[in-house]
Amino acid sequence: MAFDCAITGRARSGRIRGNVVQLIQLIKPKWLRRCYDWTIAWADHPQAQVALFFIAVIEASIFPIPPDVLLLALALGRPELGLRFAAISTAGSMLGACIGYLIGMLLFASVAQPLLEFYGAMQQFEHVQQLFTEYGLWVVLVAGFSPIPFKVITIAAGAFGLPFAGFAAATLVSRGARFFMEGALLRWGGDRLRALVERHFEILTIAVVVLVASGFALLWMLH
Repeated sequence: MAFDCAITGRARSGRIRGNVVQLIQLIKPKWLRRCYDWTIAWADHPQAQVALFFIAVIEASIFPIPPDVLLLALALGRPELGLRFAAISTAGSMLGACIGYLIGMLLFASVAQPLLEFYGAMQQFEHVQQLFTEYGLWVVLVAGFSPIPFKVITIAAGAFGLPFAGFAAATLVSRGARFFMEGALLRWGGDRLRALVERHFEILTIAVVVLVASGFALLWMLH
């Protein structure tokens, strides 16, 4: 039965990617689409869980596509492991957030600044600092659920000296709640919910990419 589930999951992932390819052509910029394609392709790989951890790490520090895309694909194929996938995503995101914090604190000129310039977010750093001054750790808590790229918040937290212990705790709460909510919904949501998610998986994954693009656009518009 487990083998049949694996085959079914791989066939489903192949069908999903085939449908998504047509829709994703509408999404700009092209580098973002390539990052998405690379991320979702790991759903078929034997080391998909390792890839999920790695993607969660780099998404919180340098990579644009959130691990939710791969988490949902894996949890659809193995809903009984939904919480495990959520734990992997949370652990990876925590490590990535710490890396982003250290990049902002120790390697701003050599690493953080070029990265932020690539994402068009340098001009918003002063605004983020103001948000930290006014709202403190609430910025991290909210950012964990928002489409604004989390890496910008983690790097800014290190650059602006947000207390590390509080930053780590806020990251664990916000990212953990987000990933475990997704894993729990697919684990205990029942066949009807899983069928609904599977039926509209293309739209859901496209929505994730659109939210990422919107997050970058929001950063570009904030002055």
